[in-house]
Amino acid sequence: MSFKNIHNVYFLGIGGIGMSAIARYFAVNGKKVAGYDKTPSQITTDLQDLEIEIHFEDHLKNIPISFLNREKTLVIYTPAIPKNSIELNYFIDNNFTVLKRAAVLGKITESTFSLAVAGTHGKTTTSSILGHLMKEVKATSFLGGIAENYNSNLILGEDKISVVEADEFDRSFLQLSPNIACITSMDADHLDIYGEAEALQESFFAFSQKVSETLIVAKGLPLKGLTYAVNEDADYKAFNLKIDSGKYIFDVQTPSEIIKNIEFHLPGNHNVMNALAALAMADVYGISLENIKQSLSTFKGVKRRFSYKIKTDNFVLIDDYAHHPTEINAVENSIREMYPNEKVMVVFQPHLFSRTRDFIDDFASALSKFDEVILLDIYPAREEPIPNVTSEWLLSKIDNRQKKLTQKNNLIKDIKNSSAKVVAMLGAGDIGVLINEVTNQLLKPQENEV
Repeated sequence: MSFKNIHNVYFLGIGGIGMSAIARYFAVNGKKVAGYDKTPSQITTDLQDLEIEIHFEDHLKNIPISFLNREKTLVIYTPAIPKNSIELNYFIDNNFTVLKRAAVLGKITESTFSLAVAGTHGKTTTSSILGHLMKEVKATSFLGGIAENYNSNLILGEDKISVVEADEFDRSFLQLSPNIACITSMDADHLDIYGEAEALQESFFAFSQKVSETLIVAKGLPLKGLTYAVNEDADYKAFNLKIDSGKYIFDVQTPSEIIKNIEFHLPGNHNVMNALAALAMADVYGISLENIKQSLSTFKGVKRRFSYKIKTDNFVLIDDYAHHPTEINAVENSIREMYPNEKVMVVFQPHLFSRTRDFIDDFASALSKFDEVILLDIYPAREEPIPNVTSEWLLSKIDNRQKKLTQKNNLIKDIKNSSAKVVAMLGAGDIGVLINEVTNQLLKPQENEV
């Protein structure tokens, strides 16, 4: 199927981070774009500013008439759309071309030189760094987060080179056709889809077989390819790490040369790994190391990846998407590195009942490392409740005297009542919206408060 023959592109779940990047792509390439999402958000508002028509009620009357032309309309949907969706079933029953988001990305990678970033952790930050590095060759980058440099999840270039985030959820990445790819991690996750960790690993093996030219892997993963690591031997090695004025400075040994004094502003050893993976991919592609060094120094990060919402001498509020124990550990390590002598509170909203159940002890261990813990109720996303899987259960397993379960309307009071100087709000649910309200309330002058 050629996108050239398509006039209209209709999205079911247009507010999703991956879906909205593709919507932007089609809109700026002259297609007429519209869509449905369950709830309004900043993403849908930004899309509406591009004159994309969006509605929030799943009903046929809301679909623009021109999009009911079967011959001219492509329908794209996310797996988060329920099977009983009125609009989705209408398009299927009436023989429209209906594709999952992953299939559309697959079509785009087929027709471009594609660089794909896979992994259970780190892929959004790594692909955003890579998109920034590849901008000089006019790559178009589809990201799973909002890159701070561009305030967008799409870095628009031309149609010859693509950078994509290769999502293992629902085995979506097996529809891609990457020329160069990296795999950052293969920790167990999405067991609601895969059942067993071994099945997840098998899908990464299958993805690695789809790479036509060069595979790059974090050292220690059971895959064959160029390796990268921090402070240990690998094909790409970062070493001589030091922190100066809140930024990292380090050297990198590539297979052919050494580049010294790279500056990088994201905190945490895991982000040095992400930068190193992106450097390796750009180097394999052919970007000069001097240009890579310069671009790394100007990368500002990804929204909801260790994003400072408040940063003063007396108080720090950090927003992060971390929703897996490994990611929570990474955030805690980064905070301890930047604020070694401060009391740290974590506010965590578990994401999915199944993930909470599958990793309950690992979550408890990761959260116990903070000085104070506040839990919100589990965010269900696409799931129905599972009996006895609750935030109360998780709280009971956390080894910390300063811990409590709270409701969203009490959170600001709980934060104000704490002596913690650093507060991290973590999770993949609507805590990402809640933090804006928390930030605004905490920034209000005391005298204005009721």
